[in-house]
Amino acid sequence: MTLKAKAKINNITEEMEKVAESENVLPASIRQGLMDGTIVIPHNPNHKKLTRLCGVGKGLRTKVNANVGTSPNIINPQEELNKVKCAVASGADAVMDLSIGGDITTIRRQILKDLEVPLGTVPIYQAAIGAATTKGSIMEMTAESILKVIEEQAKDGVDFMTIHAGVTQQIIERLKSQERIMEVVSRGGSFLIEWMLFHQQENPLYQHFDAILDIAYEYDVVLSLGDGLRPGCLKDATDRPQIQELIILGELTKRAFEKDVQVMIEGPGHVPLNQIKANVLLEKRLCYEAPFYVLGPLVTDVAPGYDHIAGAIGGAIAGAAGADFLCYVTSSEHLRLPTVEDVREGVIVSRIAAHAADIAKGIPAALDWDTRMAKARKALDWQAQIELAIDPKKAGEYLKEVPPLFSEGCTMCGKYCAMKEKGFKGASKDKQFLS
Repeated sequence: MTLKAKAKINNITEEMEKVAESENVLPASIRQGLMDGTIVIPHNPNHKKLTRLCGVGKGLRTKVNANVGTSPNIINPQEELNKVKCAVASGADAVMDLSIGGDITTIRRQILKDLEVPLGTVPIYQAAIGAATTKGSIMEMTAESILKVIEEQAKDGVDFMTIHAGVTQQIIERLKSQERIMEVVSRGGSFLIEWMLFHQQENPLYQHFDAILDIAYEYDVVLSLGDGLRPGCLKDATDRPQIQELIILGELTKRAFEKDVQVMIEGPGHVPLNQIKANVLLEKRLCYEAPFYVLGPLVTDVAPGYDHIAGAIGGAIAGAAGADFLCYVTSSEHLRLPTVEDVREGVIVSRIAAHAADIAKGIPAALDWDTRMAKARKALDWQAQIELAIDPKKAGEYLKEVPPLFSEGCTMCGKYCAMKEKGFKGASKDKQFLS
């Protein structure tokens, strides 16, 4: 029985209580959110090392996911394990394994072995790469082989899976007439569309969605309904194929709810600032307020090397508008496989975006953190400032490079620090202040 099914019979489980405690809310509100579908808790019982439970959805802190995984050109499982450790140490709430090179199954199981946060995957990757490796072509992939991979990953303990079930033949026809600059940028979406065009058949994930629901129910896997037609540039944002797919995802969400399966919805992508709020409102309206999981979104296309910043800007706006889960973007996006340091920075900037969104949303205790920092700065309490920093490592390194004059201020202002103790109405007690 899934957590959603238990919530419907008024059963407040240990998982709900743990999430409620971490969020500083009542367990009953978590149960209500699970029942309504506005909250999910990725928690596959087969993921034995999962100790840091993560509630995603309405009224909860905006969460951050970090992607890792091999490529066909760089297959170094140990490096990906290092990235996982770095992501978790940097505060990621979840990790996704997007490996498409090497022994995908072994890599996933190695990650799960010691991972204390939820793990997500994209099963179509393994199904497609497996067909290419064993049969010579992705076109040899079958509905049966895809379902087999989904069940294998669920048995292994994967907590949430991206399922691109909204890409249909009807949407492909609409895509042909849309004249996008970048037709398809989703890897999973491109695998499926190529397969559908070659075989002239419907998307097997859409056609066999009931079978996927059965697997998800058995292992309580959260289905993250993927956006196979997300925009890959600002010019393509919020167009007809994207919105038509979202409509279908809403229909699939309803079917999942009827089977007591947990669902969240994936979103764009590359979106101009002025369209982000509309995208969030559309998802919430069309998908029954299911949690919204966004990649970025990136607010400009011209920031290679700085896409983590472009994504954090979009993530903050999306989160403030109601998005619930931010998939990080690293500085190496569009350029190369990220390094461990890229992963660390990507998590940190996404956490900044998530926290800024939480303040705007009025999440309990979000602003308290900033207030404690303000008081530490006022008191020139350098140690407290480091401890309260979202990235204590970097803040501490800066102080070590040029130690502050602790009684006066940092090296920016020195003895003219505005934070130095003042007398009544700002009259300085320090006769040397204006010297």
